[in-house]
Amino acid sequence: MIRIGIDVGGTNTDAVAMRGREVLHGLKTATTSDVVSGVRQALTEVMSGARLRSADIGAVMIGTTQFTNALVERRRLAPVGVIRMGLPATSQLPPATAWPKDLKEALTVHWRLARGGHEFDGRMLSEPQPDQIRAFAQEFAQRGVQDVAISGVFSSIDDTHERLAAGWLRESLPQARITLSSEIGRLGLLERENAAILNASLGPLGLEVVAAFEQALQDGGIHAPLYLTQNDGTLMSAAQAALFPILTVASGPTNSMRGAAFLSGHRDAIVVDIGGTTTDVGVLQAGFPRQAGIAVEIGGVRTNFRMPDVYSLGLGGGSVVSADQQAIGPHSVGYRIHSDALVFGGSTLTATDIAVAAGVSALGDRRRVAHLQGQVSERCHALLQRMMADAVDRMRTSAQLLPVVVVGGGSLLLGETLEGQPLSRPKHFEVANAVGAAMAQVSGESDRVMHLNGIGREDAIAQVRDEARARAEAAGADPASISVLDVEDVPLAYSSGNATRIRVRVVGDLKEDRQ
Repeated sequence: MIRIGIDVGGTNTDAVAMRGREVLHGLKTATTSDVVSGVRQALTEVMSGARLRSADIGAVMIGTTQFTNALVERRRLAPVGVIRMGLPATSQLPPATAWPKDLKEALTVHWRLARGGHEFDGRMLSEPQPDQIRAFAQEFAQRGVQDVAISGVFSSIDDTHERLAAGWLRESLPQARITLSSEIGRLGLLERENAAILNASLGPLGLEVVAAFEQALQDGGIHAPLYLTQNDGTLMSAAQAALFPILTVASGPTNSMRGAAFLSGHRDAIVVDIGGTTTDVGVLQAGFPRQAGIAVEIGGVRTNFRMPDVYSLGLGGGSVVSADQQAIGPHSVGYRIHSDALVFGGSTLTATDIAVAAGVSALGDRRRVAHLQGQVSERCHALLQRMMADAVDRMRTSAQLLPVVVVGGGSLLLGETLEGQPLSRPKHFEVANAVGAAMAQVSGESDRVMHLNGIGREDAIAQVRDEARARAEAAGADPASISVLDVEDVPLAYSSGNATRIRVRVVGDLKEDRQ
């Protein structure tokens, strides 16, 4: 079965065709403002390069930064209605508390507090009131709000009240796009609620982007299933992506890390993904990105759903070198590197020019940077190396010397070593992100608080594991291929019933009959 993997970045759109574990062809094209034409072009060129027909394609996997950019740039965000179920508690800190001022100006949030929710041990906090939810729905309808986020206190333990509220809401807003916080976040009301609100704000854009990708496939005569990559390195269907666009945030670095693991053969390593503007550094554990253990900010908003632990710095191939040559980045010429950099006939000194002058890279015309060769190139390249080394050291959590895998089009900035440590630059390194998308698996996760009075710890873990497996199968995983990726078992101190929080994540290969 042949897969097409595509990663749509801010500057380049990378694409690969793969048969099993073999990369048939890979390429880079320029990202276009029109998503359809850019993806269509990438599909056409990669199929032509691999000599494939549309009928040969079994599945198409796409990673995109569209939703991340929308949140960071504060654009194309829909107004959101928010219902928090927690009264008489939770009234002191309303929804959207501590959000950046510019985001509050760009994203209108109509919030209401309602009765409902649960205690940490699953006991009901208060009885939900249907008439109250219906009244809120009518208010949202009058304001023209179609995207709604519902959050309940400890709904990650019991989501009954959130689902009841969604049903009552649809009586007045039958066309509403509803995000339940229990479907996205983990323990922690405000962070989980924030993630739900951000997801709801991306609702119309999610439909538009997925429709654009589907149109691109249709234009190319491809009738294979479409999947989008999530930020944990796994897949979700196009329909799921339209409902939960927030789960694609940070999928770009994740795809690169998964691709680096696949191409290099390293399951435990530090991955350095160098692009035109930024560098992302992450850690592979058992072939998957290490997940952040603390709350993560998205667009300045604190959230607590799964996110890769990635450190980003403003250093890439197009990074501008300061006039005194004492600093590199964070400003970049970006996609204009082929016209602005010295080695390509431009007038701006970039990191690529420094690498060429230092003899590390053979891009462009080295004669154009001959005046930099010597002390200038050595000093600037040493600074570049130091910045990269500091980023790598920042991600280490022990004295263990993990392999360092370098991928991305900008990885030619580095030589064969980084301050004495050998670097691994695998074949097809420049399109590792598209490879990561093409060979992605399907995941399932369950995160629950279990009470061990009357049930053993192993039995409790088994229950949560079975729920995670069921979710993976529902997402399209082959049951025979599902394996446990990680298990967390954290006892909750000072709680009754011998409570413990258990989180299980499983992964499996995409089921053949889904393709």
